[in-house]
Amino acid sequence: MNTITSLDQMVQHLCDSDLNKRIAVAVAEDENTIGALIEAQEKGFATPILIGSKSKIEEALISENAKPESFIIVDIPDHLLAAQEAVRMVRNNEADVLMKGLIGTDKFLKAILDKEKGLLPPKAVMTYVCALELPKYDKLLFVSDTAVLPYPDLKQKLAMINYTIQMTKKFGIDNPKIALIGASEKVNDSFHYCNDYTQICKMYDNGQIPDCTIDGPLDVFLACDKESVKIKGVPTPINGEADALIFPSLESANSFYKGLMLFGGGELAGLIQGTIKPVVVMSRSESRKSKFYCVALSCLMA
Repeated sequence: MNTITSLDQMVQHLCDSDLNKRIAVAVAEDENTIGALIEAQEKGFATPILIGSKSKIEEALISENAKPESFIIVDIPDHLLAAQEAVRMVRNNEADVLMKGLIGTDKFLKAILDKEKGLLPPKAVMTYVCALELPKYDKLLFVSDTAVLPYPDLKQKLAMINYTIQMTKKFGIDNPKIALIGASEKVNDSFHYCNDYTQICKMYDNGQIPDCTIDGPLDVFLACDKESVKIKGVPTPINGEADALIFPSLESANSFYKGLMLFGGGELAGLIQGTIKPVVVMSRSESRKSKFYCVALSCLMA
C-alpha cells in the first residue's frame, strides 16, 4: 500500500477498503462523540453501538439531525454498568472497538482493567500511541506515551516501541525511524532515561528490535529537522526525518503534543495499546474532529 501521510488520507483509505467495524461506546451521550460516530457511520467504516441512557442518547442524536432508529442503542443509564457492558461486548467479539463517551476515565479504566472480565491480558503493558498531523511536517508523526505511563521503565519503553511499529505498518511505513527523545543527544547519567536508551540502542544493534531504525537520545530538532542535523553535525540514522518519537515520561510527551495542538495547529488520532482490541480514550472536552480521527484510527487498527 502507499504510505498514508495525513489523517484525511487514513479516512479515505478506510472508505476505499470496505472495512466496517463495530464500536461499543460507553455512555455515548455527548454531542461531540455522537457527531464523530455519525460521520464514521455515514462514511461506511463504522457501526456504532451506543450504550448509556437511551433518552439522552436519542436527544444527542436528534440534536445532530440523526434518526435514533438508525442506530443500535443499549439502555444502561449507570455509567459503570454501561462501561462494563461495552467491555463485555468487545471481549465476546460482539464489537471490534471500545470507545469512551461521557464517562469519567477512572470508571472506564476500571472496566478495562478488571482481571477477570477486562481487556488487558496478563502481564501486558498498556500504553498510548497517537499520530499527529502538523502543518510544518511533511508526514504524520507518531508519539508515545502521552496518556498512560508516568515514567516508563525499560520493559514499558520496549512495548511502546513495539506498538508504534505495529501502528506505523498500518500506515504503510515498513521501517519507521524511531527517535528516543531527550533534552540532548549526549548521554548523561543525570537523566534517568539514558540507561534505558543505551540498552535499547544496543538491542537494536544486536538485531533484537527489527523492522525499524532507532537512535537516541536525540532532541526534537535532531529527530525532526534535517537542517538542525547539518548545523549540529551529529551523525544519526534518523537524520531529522523521524516517523515516531518515544518520550521518557508522560509529562514530556503530553506537554509536547498539547503544545502542538494548541499553538501549532496540530490534529491527532490516538489509541490505547496493549488491550486485546483497540480502545479509544479521549477527554470529554476533545473536539469532534479529533474524536472522528480516533474512531477512524481504531477501525484501521481493529
